[in-house]
Formats: sequence, C-alpha cells, structure tokens
Amino acid sequence: MGFSQLERCLAWNLLTADVRKERPRVPAGRRIYAVGDVHGRADLLIQLFMRIDDDLRARPHAHATQIFLGDYIDRGPHSRQVIDLLIDRQRSHQTMFLKGNHEDCMLQVLADPAVFAEWKMIGGLSTVLSYGIAPAGHHDTQAHPRITAALSEAVSDRHKSFLRNLGLSFSVGDFFFAHAGVRPGIPLAAQSPRDLLWIREDFLLHEEDFGKVIVHGHTPAREPEIRRNRINIDTGAYATGRLTCLVLENDQMSFL
Repeated sequence: MGFSQLERCLAWNLLTADVRKERPRVPAGRRIYAVGDVHGRADLLIQLFMRIDDDLRARPHAHATQIFLGDYIDRGPHSRQVIDLLIDRQRSHQTMFLKGNHEDCMLQVLADPAVFAEWKMIGGLSTVLSYGIAPAGHHDTQAHPRITAALSEAVSDRHKSFLRNLGLSFSVGDFFFAHAGVRPGIPLAAQSPRDLLWIREDFLLHEEDFGKVIVHGHTPAREPEIRRNRINIDTGAYATGRLTCLVLENDQMSFL
C-alpha cells in the first residue's frame, strides 16, 4: 500500500525535528516544484504540467521555479516529444533543467558512435525510435555509425542545444538538487560531474549530513523516499506510470 501525501509529510516532520533546530527551508518568497525522472513519458509530463498550473492558479506565486532532475529520455516511448515539451515550458515558466546520465550518454553517442552499445543497454533504442529512426541491425556494431549518423541528422539543433546546456546541479536555501546524488565527504561545490550523474550506493547508504538536503532521482522507488539528508523523487515513471513532483515553500513540503 502506498503512503499518502499527508503521511509522507508527517514522516518528513518527524525525521527532521530531531536533527535540526529548524526544518530545512527555501528562502522566503520562493516556491520550488522539483520533478523526477520522466524517461520518455510525455503523457505523464503533460498531466503533471496541468497539475502544476492548477496549483499556481489556486495559489499564485511570483517566484515559482520548476526544477527538472534529468533523465528526460530513454526507456519510455516519447523521448523526442518530452524534449519538445520541456523547451516549450521554459518559454512561459521559470525553469531549471538538470542533466541526467541518460542525456549524458546521448550526447556522447552523438559525438562517438562507439558509445552506442552502452547507450542501447540502458534504453537508448526507444529514443532512437522516437526520432523516427528504425535501428535495423543494431546488434551488429558495424551498424552503429550508420544509426548514430541518422540520429544526429534527425535531432534538431534546438534539441542539441537543449541537451548541451543542461546544468549539473542547483542549490537554493537548504536544498541541493542533482540527478543522482553527491559524494559523501566532498563539498557540494566540488562534486564531480560523474558523481552528480551516476552515483548510487556510496550516496544512498550514507546517513550523515551532506550540508544540505539532497533532492535527487536516478534510483527508482515505488514512493518518494524521505530521509534526514536526502529526498528521492524518482518513482519509475516509465514503468509505474507515476511521475512525482516535490513542492517546497518556506519549511513546508508537499507532493503533486
């Protein structure tokens, strides 16, 4: 049985009360909407945009930032459409787009066909298909340069620019946002791109303070995971049909 939003927020209150004199907060006058891994589910992203917009109409806010934690592509069926939706979103909303390991792989493939074999193992073929390319013969490494050349031709300049300009992290108030997490013992400002995009166990098993609460995705969970030092909002959208948005305002937390 899943936890309700109220139960998750109560858990947050209990977890943070004994660790900090004050609960983590974003600066006054700010609201954050943080969105987990989309993975090609344009249908869920459209629904979530509607929920965010409904919330903004019900509770107008002049300085609401929507932060997307990466992994927009692969696995799900509509990677190209997801990127179109995100590019359009930034025209009418304040947004921050972070890079995920899947976007990093796609960029590497566009530069070097030798990376294609690694990319297709983590769902890259679905992205190729979303750009209208039939990856015939992809089991043969000799076909990879042909497939990647076709992909590079199909990916528009605005999509390439979007991918190349993705950020690695974002910090506001007592929260630090990154796709995968951070390396314990390393200052947040000195984290390596590799860790921000790929880290798992060393980060997930660490129970001490990171300096800020880390909001991340990358590791799918059935429900948002709320810990003293981190919040995981990757709820496996491509497989579960559940795309999570964390809302932060002052010292309050809720979910859409």
